Amino acid sequence: MGGSSNGTFSAEEKAAMKEAAAEAKRAKSAKGKEAEAQVCLDKIAAMAPADRALAEKVHQIVTTAAPELDVKTWYGMPAYAKDGKAVVFFQDAGKFKARYATLGFQDNAALDDGTFWPTSFALVSIDDAVAARIAELVKRAVGEAAS
Repeated sequence: MGGSSNGTFSAEEKAAMKEAAAEAKRAKSAKGKEAEAQVCLDKIAAMAPADRALAEKVHQIVTTAAPELDVKTWYGMPAYAKDGKAVVFFQDAGKFKARYATLGFQDNAALDDGTFWPTSFALVSIDDAVAARIAELVKRAVGEAAS
């Protein structure tokens, strides 16, 4: 996410901050988890076709690999949380007018590997090998041993 050259936030960044405020409000409601999960699915459905296909596949992989994660949104992006904090998220290319979608992991993801490791990945397609790698990363992120 990069703001404009004069240091202000871009329209996309401002929209993401508004989404974060709405997410916090939904989380406090009686139907917080249920409402957040539906908003996540609605966000995926509203994506451009190529991003939507990737997001749907990521959603299926993450919810299968780590069903204990809560489905929600994080700054308006599909996300999967543990103890209320996003662990993994999907950023569609269209959200910030990027060249590719991104699969990202937050700092609470247990992906530590020495003193240097990736926390986000460019995502342009998902074949069986990529799906298996995503599942393995998600399982590691939530502290499960790779199977």
